[in-house]
Amino acid sequence: MSLAPPISDQKADLRNAALALRDAMPPEARAAAAEVIANRAFPVAIKPGLVVSGFMPLKSEINPLPLLRKLAGAGAKLALPAIAGRGKPLTMRAYAFGDEFARGQWGIREPKPEAPEVFPDIVIVPLACFDRAGHRIGYGAGYYDMTIHRLRAMKPVTAIGIAFAAQEVPHVPAAAHDERLDLVLTENETFDFRGS
Repeated sequence: MSLAPPISDQKADLRNAALALRDAMPPEARAAAAEVIANRAFPVAIKPGLVVSGFMPLKSEINPLPLLRKLAGAGAKLALPAIAGRGKPLTMRAYAFGDEFARGQWGIREPKPEAPEVFPDIVIVPLACFDRAGHRIGYGAGYYDMTIHRLRAMKPVTAIGIAFAAQEVPHVPAAAHDERLDLVLTENETFDFRGS
């Protein structure tokens, strides 16, 4: 009788395959997908003052900035993550287009340390792959799972993955600490898991 490989190995295989697909997409297709998502009706009502956290895209990640621009125009306040250290939730700091950045871990642009910490109502989440049950695989450090868990312990928070359609997989093996997404936005479809 053969045993299934550990979840961490299964996730690593899915992550590597999904990132290879994403990396193979032409830059024009990636840019077009980001614009399609930004131009589609956003699935959550944006009330003035609602805090939405996004992220600065790395490598071939989908670019959430066109969507963040649209949400800011609708009255949302923006935030971006800052890495607080391995094994710790991300610190979400207030951000507005035009603000100067600090260079964070891995050269990621993040708000300067003096930017106030905020507690988002909506967290836009990067991912390597996702399934139709609302599970995602990130990059393996667990930052977003810890962050979403912390925020959900404080108040209702909507976690929204943003990805290319090519990043969908049939099944993501989920562990107890994995936080489920409420929605996933791709260029082809909006997946809503809130009722399931």
